[in-house]
Amino acid sequence: MNSPHSPGLYSEAWLRQRFAVPRTFEPVTAGDGHLWRKREEIRPAAVLVPVIARDDELTVLFTKRAAHLQDHAGQISFPGGRAEPGDTTPLDTAMRETAEEIGLPRERVDVLGCLSDYTTVTGYRVTPVVGLVNSPLHLRLDELEVAEAFEVPLAFLLDPANHRRETRELQGRTVGYYVMRYGSHTIWGATAGMVVNLYRFLAE
Repeated sequence: MNSPHSPGLYSEAWLRQRFAVPRTFEPVTAGDGHLWRKREEIRPAAVLVPVIARDDELTVLFTKRAAHLQDHAGQISFPGGRAEPGDTTPLDTAMRETAEEIGLPRERVDVLGCLSDYTTVTGYRVTPVVGLVNSPLHLRLDELEVAEAFEVPLAFLLDPANHRRETRELQGRTVGYYVMRYGSHTIWGATAGMVVNLYRFLAE
């Protein structure tokens, strides 16, 4: 049997099969937001984890948030945001925010499933929605929210050698978080935590 970390294994058919088979999934991390906020203060949100089917490999699309934003300014993230009153499901939130931020319409996304929720230190309970998108992409970035969009090979993200665990002091507590460095980009915090949970889900 092929190793789940073998680059040659990663294909659209393999990814679909991993989401199609029901199984128990224990996330690596659920976030640290519960340490600072009461349950009723945590607000729902959702992001899209866009897996792009290129001719020779699968990649994952990330965005770099605009430098002037109040929350997570300049950080690497997935397209998404907080739930609005008109959203009936996390999927609605993820698709609406993705269309607004990068111009990727809902009909271009083949939804595969959801990962476990992740609670951020800024008080959001984020549901990651994983979707497959066929290339080519024709993105339209909202410059008020997104400074850049870029792709990282799925094989890189699913290699545990690229998952660094670090700690920092935050409001008197020592908290741990994951870091992944790809070229000039540093993926860390909630986004890296969701990537590590994706790795665990696909490797189980």
